[in-house]
Amino acid sequence: MEGNCKGRRRDSEASLDCSTVEFVYDNTDHPYTELAELYSYTEEPDLNLNRKCFEEEFKDHVNDTRWTSLTSEQHRIHIMHLLDKLEVVNREKRLSASRAILYLSQGVFGECDNEADVVHWSRYNSFLLYHMGAFAAFLELLNMEIANSQACSSALRKPALSLADSTDLRVLLSVMYLMVENIRQGTENDDPEWKILRVNFREELAFPVHSEEPFAHFLFAMVTKFCSGHCPHFPMKKVLLLLWKVLLFTLGGFTELQSMKEKKRLELGLPPLLEDSIQVMKNMKAISPPSYGIELGEQQKRGRRSRRDSLDLYNEKDPFKNDESQGPEEEESEETDNMMDTEPEGQEKDLLSQPLASLRANNERVCFPKGLPWAPKVREKDIENFLEMSRNKFIGFTLGHDLDTLVGLPRPIHESVKTLKQHNYVSVADVQIKKEEELEKCPMLLGQEKVEETACELLYKSMLVNIPQYMIALLKILLAAAPTSKAKTDSINILADVLPEEMPITVLQSMKLGIDVNRHKEIIVKSVSAILLLLLKHFKLNHIYQFEYVSQHLVFANCMPLILKFFNQNIMSYICARNSISALEFPSCVVHELPELTAESLETGDNNQFCWRNLFSCINLLKILNKLTKWKHARTMMLVVFKSAPILKRTLKVKQAILQLYVLKLLKLQTKYLGRQWRKSNMKTMSAIYQLVRHRMNDDWAYGNDIDTRPWDFQAEECTLRGNIERFNSRRYEKNPSWEFAPVDNCLLSVVGQNMDLPEDFHYTYELWLEREVFSKPIHWEELLQYS
Repeated sequence: MEGNCKGRRRDSEASLDCSTVEFVYDNTDHPYTELAELYSYTEEPDLNLNRKCFEEEFKDHVNDTRWTSLTSEQHRIHIMHLLDKLEVVNREKRLSASRAILYLSQGVFGECDNEADVVHWSRYNSFLLYHMGAFAAFLELLNMEIANSQACSSALRKPALSLADSTDLRVLLSVMYLMVENIRQGTENDDPEWKILRVNFREELAFPVHSEEPFAHFLFAMVTKFCSGHCPHFPMKKVLLLLWKVLLFTLGGFTELQSMKEKKRLELGLPPLLEDSIQVMKNMKAISPPSYGIELGEQQKRGRRSRRDSLDLYNEKDPFKNDESQGPEEEESEETDNMMDTEPEGQEKDLLSQPLASLRANNERVCFPKGLPWAPKVREKDIENFLEMSRNKFIGFTLGHDLDTLVGLPRPIHESVKTLKQHNYVSVADVQIKKEEELEKCPMLLGQEKVEETACELLYKSMLVNIPQYMIALLKILLAAAPTSKAKTDSINILADVLPEEMPITVLQSMKLGIDVNRHKEIIVKSVSAILLLLLKHFKLNHIYQFEYVSQHLVFANCMPLILKFFNQNIMSYICARNSISALEFPSCVVHELPELTAESLETGDNNQFCWRNLFSCINLLKILNKLTKWKHARTMMLVVFKSAPILKRTLKVKQAILQLYVLKLLKLQTKYLGRQWRKSNMKTMSAIYQLVRHRMNDDWAYGNDIDTRPWDFQAEECTLRGNIERFNSRRYEKNPSWEFAPVDNCLLSVVGQNMDLPEDFHYTYELWLEREVFSKPIHWEELLQYS
């Protein structure tokens, strides 16, 4: 089966090696794909079973009529009839009514001629179902199923779980997912009533009225129950997909985040953002991947042939600079390092021997982009460090946090400070940290902080106690779904909702199941990576210490080595994987007649150049790794210790600008720690970092002259951060914060009149107590008057 999968990828890998990946990074894939990924191929028989249950109920209630021909009022009447049946005692009848409602939310595909009609009716029915109260009814049923101890104990006793063990849960979660996915996406042609329903639904999910927790927190609890082993029959793929879409709906996607950031900066009195990062990344061009050690023999045979074609357009702008050292990229083997030491000099001679006119002619044939893609930034801390160093050098003493006094400093330093201040960028996080320090110093004077009850704030408050468990659970699932993971006896079983009751007996069935299992794992990786990224992004904007709390627990749970392990594979093969059968994808499989599947057609797969979900997952994981390590020296050293540089450089083979940008960011963090020889041997990578990654004006990333690698400093950095996080959580979320002081009651009557709990025999010995504790002890009146 593994051989077949490899065969399915070869053509795509070959095409991807020489072409740029035309990939549009967005919150989600195409709507049809997002609907299709809810179902596994082994669930195909359930689609017809849902239709059968609906038609039986429909014929009993409405005679000889199609759903698509009924009026809106008749639709409501029939949905009320189905919702009433959800409350019957008989379990089979409840399941039949649930399947009938699921068929409605799937778009009554039996009455549709094409995919567009199915999606149209699926959206219409989802809005109608929510309007009639179906979501609340299904939430109650879901609570009942989770609390069903009989199903849990039955699943624990079974040696092998299958689809049949999660039938009820799969039906309920599918209905809820389809409602969330259809309602959250707005279009210009939506009815005004639908827009109102969308707002109400979002409010219901984010700000629950009857329950004490948001719906996302409820789903997180399901994830932890599954990972703890108490409920192994939970269909985890559907739970994670639903959780991802609920977070996307209630918190907002990338565009909403950008607008929320701009709004927050305006509220805090900060200048607007320098650029729209989403737009900048869309306009970026991918670089050609650096050459590797295995290509050395071939490169040496080329003699004086120019290797300018392996550089990106950016690199060609300055040929003398770019080709100054084009040695092969460093790999893990020591032999490669030895060979690289001698390569750059010969190539410099080759370049210098080329006629200058030919280089200029080559340059004139290329249209170059003007300037760097990102505006440079400078932190206030960087200006402070620069002034401190300058004052020590020219004056001999420092002025602390003073950024304005330049007396005694030479004119060039004045100009440098002016330039740095022009590019000074104050982030929302900087303001939040300063405000937190002020609240910590003067809690009584400043009073209690007014916290806006946003969807993100409410989610963090409900998750706070269990965040460590939630992060561990998500990483456990990610580890089990990663293609580099090996099956272990103690790992969790994430395939319970994809394996059929009867295992395949033919080669064709085995191939189909193998593709289905791989697809199932890829969808889980996609949803987990999206969930983690959304949480980090929204918590960082809401409050920096909320983000740092989640980040620390991800680091403690070994998230960083897990992501590096994920990328320590043939990443090109993973991105080109063809683990999908287009004929079996919903809604195509229910609208068109299924063609005859053969082993050859399954092995060939679809004609897509790459797999969208796998590339999406890779970018998300790189973004998460960037967020965990940015401005954290201890975590950057972890990247160095885990030898991440060769792993990350292999990822540059994928010619996709956003993916390459985040790989280069991670490499930039490490360059000062990797040594001079590494930088000398990887000049092409260094050049790409210079051209694509944002510049910090006085960041000495390329030379590493200011390295301070003392491990106790890094440990102190993490401990200080942890202390700040604990004080923030204690101050804002504990009911009785452990302050070092409390309000004092100065009224004599109220103090004396307090009821004290005294021992039962106290009235027998109170005279002795008075003599020992009061009369025999001297009172220092002078000291008492000083504090009065």
